[in-house]
Amino acid sequence: MENTNKTSTSIKTWATDDRPREKLLTKGATALSNSELLAILINNGSKNKSAVDLAKEILKLGRDNLNELGKLTLNDFKKINGIGDAKSIIIAAALELGRRRHTGDNLDKIVIKESKDVAKYLQTQLKDYTYEVFAVLFLNQANKINHFEIVSKGGITGTVADPRIILKKALDNNATSLVLCHNHPSGNLRPSKADEELTKKIAEAARYLDIKVIDH
Repeated sequence: MENTNKTSTSIKTWATDDRPREKLLTKGATALSNSELLAILINNGSKNKSAVDLAKEILKLGRDNLNELGKLTLNDFKKINGIGDAKSIIIAAALELGRRRHTGDNLDKIVIKESKDVAKYLQTQLKDYTYEVFAVLFLNQANKINHFEIVSKGGITGTVADPRIILKKALDNNATSLVLCHNHPSGNLRPSKADEELTKKIAEAARYLDIKVIDH
């Protein structure tokens, strides 16, 4: 149980069992609250706040929801007094590692057979973006993912991707087919005319290289 009666801003003055690092050593990571785990990452507090206090403020930015926290930017974290570049970078790096853990190690084992396979994979890759991004799945002959990359980032309503860059990356990654995809932060799931024209342009160019565009 998390001790809510700590009044000192220095964790060093707390009882040993209450200190996040010592608690992890003796009880394991699962025994720690989110704020305690985050406090270990940011390492130290500020003049008037302990690392745990700062961690709680950071979690509040994400409405105490780790998925929402993952959508925040470095500048969002730095709005908290006591969180600068160093701490915000550590937090962002930890969140990115967590995101990659879902699929990174098994990338070459994922087989794309239908649209729902694409949707399942992209759910972990694109869910945290609050602006539109254009991404590509580069598949091999067995429809396994050789490479995934966000090739363009835009605003809330659109992004621009260069077909030449996409096709070059396809050749670099020995892809025999491509899946073109982007998120919809505006909430409008219907592809725009620009989306349709871009897809057509890439598909036509890819055909000359014997590369298929199988879904969008």
